[in-house]
Amino acid sequence: MTDQQDFAGRTALVTGAASGIGAACARALAARGATKLFVVDVDGEGLSALDLDCEVEAVVGSVADEALWTDLEPRLATLDHAVINAGVGSGGTIAELTFAEWRRVMDINLDGAFLTLRAALRVMGEGGSAVITGSSTGSKPIAGIGPYGVAKAAVAHMARIAALEAAPRGIRVNAIAPGGVDTAIWDSSDDFTASVEAQGRDATLTAMAGTTPLKRFATPDQIAHDILYLLGDAGSNITGHVLVSDGGFTL
Repeated sequence: MTDQQDFAGRTALVTGAASGIGAACARALAARGATKLFVVDVDGEGLSALDLDCEVEAVVGSVADEALWTDLEPRLATLDHAVINAGVGSGGTIAELTFAEWRRVMDINLDGAFLTLRAALRVMGEGGSAVITGSSTGSKPIAGIGPYGVAKAAVAHMARIAALEAAPRGIRVNAIAPGGVDTAIWDSSDDFTASVEAQGRDATLTAMAGTTPLKRFATPDQIAHDILYLLGDAGSNITGHVLVSDGGFTL
């Protein structure tokens, strides 16, 4: 990946950039020649630790805060690419969920994605691109993560609509639907935390991947590689697509 410089001279935005898939995308973009990155996350310390080899503007705050985008949008002039990745997990059946929990997830995973995409599309010139991080749970129903799955289904369809609307300007919009990925999002689950304490993280992830045909979870770097394919020139004929990268989980 680091031998390629296909993002040389370009500016990109990455949300949820402090860890996991977002951090992997930021590192990959810098390694592949990006001139400037705007990185957004609520975790300021995580953003500071990225240590990227390019110009970086770190923005600490929630993607669901419209005021953040009102302030940032003018500084995004000449933006070439956007990785719309920020998200939070959730647990609980629909019958048991509080409305507050439902709104918490929708606030970040759907509303935040909308605000990010809207800002990116407003400032991009001809030929830009955006990729939204969806999930295989947006098409395959999984009990106990209702708001997460619903939000991910929604952002995948939002990508298709945006692709149609932006095509006359030469802007491509796609989504990626990962399966299990070894990121910090699992740490919000009490069951996952208890399992890690009992048998370790590797054993826990291996057990969770038992329903995936390839019997493994992806690394953030693997998903970042797929995202950059959609984002860059190699994927220049692809728009309005949801790339499933899930080890066969949805088969």
